[in-house]
Amino acid sequence: MYRPYKILTYLSAGFLAFALLFSACKKDEEASTGVELFSFGPSPALRGGELKIIGANLDRVSAVVLPDNVNVTSFNTRTTELITLTIPEETVEGKIILKTPEGDITSISRLSISEPIILASFSPETARPGDLLTIQGDYLNLIRSVIFSSEVSVGDTLFVSQSKEKIEVKVPEAAQTGLIAVSNGEEEPIIVESEKELSVTVPQVLQLSPNPVKAGTVLTIQGTDLDLARQVGFEGTSVVTSFVSQSADKIEVNVPADAHDGKILLIPGSFVEVPSAEELIMVVPQITDISPNPVKNGENVTVTGADLDLVTRVVFGGNKVGAILGGGTATEIRVKVPISATEDVVLFRTAAEKEVASAQALQLVRPVITGFTPSEARFGEEISIEGEDLDLVSSVIFTGAADAVPVNNALPNAATVDVPVGALTGPLTVVMINGTQVASAFDFNILLSTNAVITDMPAMAAPGDMISIVGENLDELNEVIFPGEVPATMFGQKTATLIEVFVPMGTATGVGNIKFITFDGEEFFSPPINIQGVDPVADPTLVFFNFDGLDSWWGDTGGIENDPGLSLDGSNYFRVNASLSGWTGFFWRNGGDNFPGAVVGAGIGDYVLKFDINVLEPITGGEFAWRLKGSDGDFWRPWKPWEGTGSFMTDGWITITIPLTEFLDGGNQIPNLANITEDFGVAFNNGDSFVNVCIDNVRFEAR
Repeated sequence: MYRPYKILTYLSAGFLAFALLFSACKKDEEASTGVELFSFGPSPALRGGELKIIGANLDRVSAVVLPDNVNVTSFNTRTTELITLTIPEETVEGKIILKTPEGDITSISRLSISEPIILASFSPETARPGDLLTIQGDYLNLIRSVIFSSEVSVGDTLFVSQSKEKIEVKVPEAAQTGLIAVSNGEEEPIIVESEKELSVTVPQVLQLSPNPVKAGTVLTIQGTDLDLARQVGFEGTSVVTSFVSQSADKIEVNVPADAHDGKILLIPGSFVEVPSAEELIMVVPQITDISPNPVKNGENVTVTGADLDLVTRVVFGGNKVGAILGGGTATEIRVKVPISATEDVVLFRTAAEKEVASAQALQLVRPVITGFTPSEARFGEEISIEGEDLDLVSSVIFTGAADAVPVNNALPNAATVDVPVGALTGPLTVVMINGTQVASAFDFNILLSTNAVITDMPAMAAPGDMISIVGENLDELNEVIFPGEVPATMFGQKTATLIEVFVPMGTATGVGNIKFITFDGEEFFSPPINIQGVDPVADPTLVFFNFDGLDSWWGDTGGIENDPGLSLDGSNYFRVNASLSGWTGFFWRNGGDNFPGAVVGAGIGDYVLKFDINVLEPITGGEFAWRLKGSDGDFWRPWKPWEGTGSFMTDGWITITIPLTEFLDGGNQIPNLANITEDFGVAFNNGDSFVNVCIDNVRFEAR
């Protein structure tokens, strides 16, 4: 059974209209000699059904002409007031004509025909695109299009044949499995749909070979109806539309270089994706050898194996990518080892995102230290480290020195470097560009300007403190000069084993070395000492946080305190005492509230930011993020003196100085402090630590 979307019958409505017309149009009893047409119905009417014509003197009608030129002379009934006739099958829509002795009478209204379009069957029920589909039914001569599933329509101009009972049409390439329908193509169309589905054949994969397959080679797909495929889809890449060969049972296609593991798709003209049952596996390169091994950073290695032409990326230790050199083959490629690569297995990656690792780690050449020229030197003098592969060296660590010293020049057989202050006799360690360290097997001798040796001294002091320096032959020292080139003028005891000296008030704060000058004029330096101290507030009008009225508007932790044992000068201070992780605000206000930016204005290079701080317990991570935000940008400067040393505490109040030129938004400096119209303050960020600090007198100061 087949169902119509819309079939216009209107039988009941037609007869009702006929009755109304008959009642409305019936004449009075007055006589009439001429033939008159009052009405007819039903309209719409069915072919094969009965048409009734009402009028006067209809017995004089010899024939009724129905559209289009269908002449009816045989009536079911003919009286003076009524004619009934059977509507012939060939009747169409139009006006009717009554043939009379006085001439033709043509109706003003039109006769409408109701077409009972029927889709009875179609064959075959399974078809390939291009096959001939035969549709059986009735009134199919009225059909203007056949509609296949996925709304693919074939117009009547493309029908192979069409009659009242049959349409022949080729299955379009874009057709998909589903119901079919026929349409009369009117503005409000009659569409009749099939109850059964037309099964449209699609290509099917039976076998893939070879599998695994190498990218760039030919894949053979065997199956059925493969001549219907218009595209082949591979995982991870665009579809392939050009084939090496194609037939009903076989497709040969080049595998794209960036195809990934996964099922392949056969795509016919209908764009229905038909996946393969098995997954296609991409071949990975095979590594048999990497030589030389060890190799020197910056030089080339030769890699041998199989399918190496698939390699698009070579990753060395430290996630450093090497350059694949030209001229490679499937069995051999050359790769340049990055200068910063570290020792590790080497990873070979393909465009298909396949990866294979070398069986063994690639060893890297390390510098060899054979000697020093001169074999001993004083602070500040340049020495040459001799050996092999020293062009790999970026810096040198001296025994006793706090930091590595960059090399002045690095050649394969020699690297030059200056002896830093604080270095002690001992091995030298060269640091390669990739971070690897190699220590000498013998000592480098530091020449002292005197026989004096310091065996003990404090690591931290403040201006005004008296410190004790303990050692040997200290009586050879004539002058004591503190950081900032400030000479000491006040002493306690001075013996061969002890110097008691007061730290001058003008000593530069921070980590530095005390310089000693012997009676012979030679220089000798102490181990590092951290000079702590508080600078006086030079201009109270440039203070913007003092916690005695210039307070915080908001923050996440901490608050104002006034503990006499902690206060710097008896006034309030801000205290944080908490375990912190990530962003944690301390104290903040907005730029419109007592911010002295207009005083500094554009003189950024002439001013610094200062704040007094007392770090009560060691800080081991994170940073203090100082912020100045305004219309010119969002400017930041992290403060983290514990970085590199592992921890930091002050054991008392000190003043920290930060140049305003170091506040940056990206790489841009603050152009004008008067435009800091939004947030200013400080927060903890980017790490974890227990923070127990007191902060006071946040201010600007002229240099």
